[in-house]
Amino acid sequence: MKNILHITCSSRGAASESTRLSRFIIERLQARDPAAVLVERSLSNDSIAHVDCGYAMSQACDHDVSTAGSMARSEVLVRELEQADCVVIGTPMHNLSVPSVLKAWIDHIVRARRTFRITESGKVSMLHDRAVFIAVASGGRFSGERARQADFLTPYLKAILEMVGLKDVTFFSVQGTAAPPDILADARAIAKQAVLAHLDAHGASMPASPNDITEA
Repeated sequence: MKNILHITCSSRGAASESTRLSRFIIERLQARDPAAVLVERSLSNDSIAHVDCGYAMSQACDHDVSTAGSMARSEVLVRELEQADCVVIGTPMHNLSVPSVLKAWIDHIVRARRTFRITESGKVSMLHDRAVFIAVASGGRFSGERARQADFLTPYLKAILEMVGLKDVTFFSVQGTAAPPDILADARAIAKQAVLAHLDAHGASMPASPNDITEA
């Protein structure tokens, strides 16, 4: 039995394009593996505060100086991530990048000595890779020939997730949500077709589970 971790970031909830697209991804994954367990993590209700002093001090030291506050919250979120065989993130693009609620989650799961370690040659990831699907919604277009704005969201998420070991990252997007209804409908259809094409190209079952890996 596999676990899907669903992270949603939009304050618009179920009405948001990113949440709708991420739920479509999950529906297709569950259709391939009906026994998969879904774990929901909504970030839109300010449930994750910015990291506190104890967390910041721990990251600045060679050992953890606290196990409370943000450090305790971090452990919950990291374990939730470790237990997931597949991660689906639904996020809007805010001011060309990630919303602050997603950044707060990232700050909790990207943690020295827990999800990456620091060596003389640089930072080394500590998590097993797993499939990460990211559903992005943007009011304007940020990719393709008709792009009219910069994109700092996708390169940042690729880099920061890879730093902890998550390299199998795939993006799908509904771009131009501020466009007229007919254009938005086309954007939704294109995004869904991209999801179906990707999943069809990668087999009929859920992505392989990192939790099935046996340590040598």
